[in-house]
Amino acid sequence: MKEILLILLLQLLYVPLFTLRTIFLVKNITMLASLIGIVEMLIYVFGLSLVFSGDQGFLAMLVYAVGFGLGIIIGTRIEQKLAIGYIYVTINTQNRNEDLIKLIRDEGFALTTYVGEGRDSQRYKYEILTKRNREKELFMLVQHHEPSAFIISYEPKSFKGGFLVKRMKQHKKHK
Repeated sequence: MKEILLILLLQLLYVPLFTLRTIFLVKNITMLASLIGIVEMLIYVFGLSLVFSGDQGFLAMLVYAVGFGLGIIIGTRIEQKLAIGYIYVTINTQNRNEDLIKLIRDEGFALTTYVGEGRDSQRYKYEILTKRNREKELFMLVQHHEPSAFIISYEPKSFKGGFLVKRMKQHKKHK
């Protein structure tokens, strides 16, 4: 029974590491992904050897599979809490909302506004680049002050220049 619990524990460690390593690779954080990969493979080989060398047979394989599924959930939750990277948010409104624009900027978000043509009237578009860990905060702020706004967020692969990049460079110099 100890081996069965150990197999489950190993999967609950291995799969979240696997999830995080994959995300770090996608975000081009290769050194950290490499280090996680080393630990991940040690856990993987040890756990798999327990499955194949034990007397449990089917039970060990079932626990291994269940641990894999639970590990995906845990890994995803960890990644969501870390919220690594940036998002690009586009907000569309029917009317120019000066209070919302000021509030968004006062909260430290870099915002650019545009006027466009909709089917029936002018539309106002606000573009914001911010850290992923502030996405919910931004959405709630907009929904509270402009409930009918259309909001969409994207995860940019790369970016260069602009207000946010300049501010990040200044922040690194002061550390």
